[in-house]
Formats: sequence, structure tokens, C-alpha cells
Amino acid sequence: MKANFKVIAFDADDTLWVNETFFRETEEKFCDLLSDFSTSDETMEVLFATEIQNLEEYGYGTKGFVLSMMETALKITGNKVPQQTLEQIIELGKKQINQPVELLDGVVETLEYLKEKGYKLIVATKGDLLDQERKLQKSKLEKYFHHVEVMSNKKSDDYQKLIKHLEISPKDFLMIGNSYKSDIEPVLELGGFGIHIPFHITWLHEKAEEAEEHPNWIKLQSIKDIKNIL
Repeated sequence: MKANFKVIAFDADDTLWVNETFFRETEEKFCDLLSDFSTSDETMEVLFATEIQNLEEYGYGTKGFVLSMMETALKITGNKVPQQTLEQIIELGKKQINQPVELLDGVVETLEYLKEKGYKLIVATKGDLLDQERKLQKSKLEKYFHHVEVMSNKKSDDYQKLIKHLEISPKDFLMIGNSYKSDIEPVLELGGFGIHIPFHITWLHEKAEEAEEHPNWIKLQSIKDIKNIL
């Protein structure tokens, strides 16, 4: 992989800091709340279908997730969910939003290294704007980034708009993230480059078959390995 990129973009959730782990913990507690009405597997099946159905209206992030949990509770209980349960679901969401930001191992040293090398670094993430801004502020990583882009989605058209805004060519853009589907594949379609660093937990919606060998992307085990190739 070449090293002379004008912009290096980082995904945020599960690339810079822990995210999906908190969703899984909340899902387990949500299933417990509905255990009198449904099994955990049945609840998760309805929740996932509801989330996917609601993505166009709510987008990605904890707030949409909470609304989907409430809708799921109504579906599973036949609109007879106890008020106390709805209140508990809201509290689960608030607790998740207020989780401390847990940086992944090697993030700070990698950003320090790339900054010292003179790279222009940005964040390119999707989710709720307020939630992502809050997490970035808590992370104390803002000083490393020239620009922060919170995207409603991560398809090739979304990256095309971002690259145009940055006034660069796709060949000068490198995207680093944990999701092949959202962080790598759309950028490759434009002629850009990608570094895939999988997180140990992946949301079902983000799972995708990876392309065979391609000169514009590689997979690494840790963000710390970036300094060995750039």
C-alpha cells in the first residue's frame, strides 16, 4: 500500500473507542425485561427487524436504538407492555449514552505517530450527531483531527460528497475502520484506499463478505500495526 495520502479518515465507534459492547449489554438487559413475554432469541429477532425497518427514519445511534426497543416491547406484548418496563427501557438508553469513553489499545500512540508524520487526519463516522460529538469530546482526541464528519450513512455517494468537500482525489484518501461494509467497500468503489481493523463484536447489519485480494485495502489485527505500513 502506498503511503502518500493527503487525508486519512478514521471511523469512530469500535475503531477509536468501544461501542458495540455497550449495545450488546443493553440488549441483554432488554431481553431480561421482556422475559415474561418472549425468549431472548425471539426478542432479539424482533428487535433487529425493527431496527432495520427504522433506519431510514431514525438513522444510526443510541436514540434510534431506544425507540426501536420501545416499539419492539409493544409488538411482543401486544401493546400491553407495563409502563414501568418502558421507563426501564428509557433508563437503559440514558445509561448507554452516558457510558464513559473507553479508548481502544494503541489509538493515542497511533494518532500521535501519524500526526508527527504530517498526515491530515479526520473522523468520518455515522450515527447521532450529538452522541458522536459528546463521545469525541470525552475521548480527548479532538486535538488530532483536522475535521470531523458525522454521516447519516456510509455509502459510496456519502464518501464522494466527503472527498469532494476535502477537495482531494479518491486516490489520496485512506479510510480506516472496523466495518468492511461501511468503511472499506464504499471507498474502494470510488478508487480510494482502506485499512480494515475488525472489532471482536460486529453488529449483524454490518457483516458483509469481504472482497478477495485488492491492491487498495489490507486487514490489520490492531490499530498499532498502522505505523508498520505508513
